Amino acid sequence: MGVTIHVENLNAWYGKVQALHDINLKFEPNHATALIGPSGCGKSTFIRCLNRMHETIPEARVKGRVRIGELDAYNGTSATQLRRRVGMVFQKPNPFPSMSIYDNVASGLKLNGVRNRKQLDEVVERSLNASALWDEVKDQLHKQSGAGLSGGQQQRLCIARALAVEPEVLLMDEPCSALDPISTGKIEELIFQLKEQYTIVIVTHNMQQAARVAEFTGFFLLGKVIEFDKTEKIFTNPSNKRTEDYITGRFG
Repeated sequence: MGVTIHVENLNAWYGKVQALHDINLKFEPNHATALIGPSGCGKSTFIRCLNRMHETIPEARVKGRVRIGELDAYNGTSATQLRRRVGMVFQKPNPFPSMSIYDNVASGLKLNGVRNRKQLDEVVERSLNASALWDEVKDQLHKQSGAGLSGGQQQRLCIARALAVEPEVLLMDEPCSALDPISTGKIEELIFQLKEQYTIVIVTHNMQQAARVAEFTGFFLLGKVIEFDKTEKIFTNPSNKRTEDYITGRFG
């Protein structure tokens, strides 16, 4: 099941450049929350801070507190331990090209030392079912490379790979921006199903997508959260004029 995410006074820098300023947010379990805002406003940096992916960038640093359920992300928790709980799906599908579909999904489990074939088989099938891909690939699990799938299938394969290690949170950084409308619809349908089990945070430039899939929406601007509320209110009656200007296309 999903967990609550508490973010308190989060600040982030790349070298001397401050990317996030005093972010305070709470994400509810078993809901999808969308983060919107113009390019470069800090949305992707923010979700990378939730599972410490930003640490892969030299000179990146963070101050503040992030709690994922009972885990304190920056105090007494290793990045590896955190990322088992907090899965991530990126903008561009990134299956491991030299691996079969099966090995792509099983890779996280194998890294964690799972070698039991029956257990691996069960998790691969369950994860591919959860990502609505099983029926399309079940006959080519060991024959087909992950890179040989269509773009939409590759993205669902990456979702299956993230789900295989049984996280509680799923972060999605513009997961549909490189996909056609039919594949986008499948991913959105998937988000509806997945939020019954996970806490989902999705960064999107597509405001219609935010309105369709998320119960809550946060508007970021220049590294700050300008407004955070129920999605319906954000899109129909925002409290801040800058939110309204962005949503109505006056800038961004």
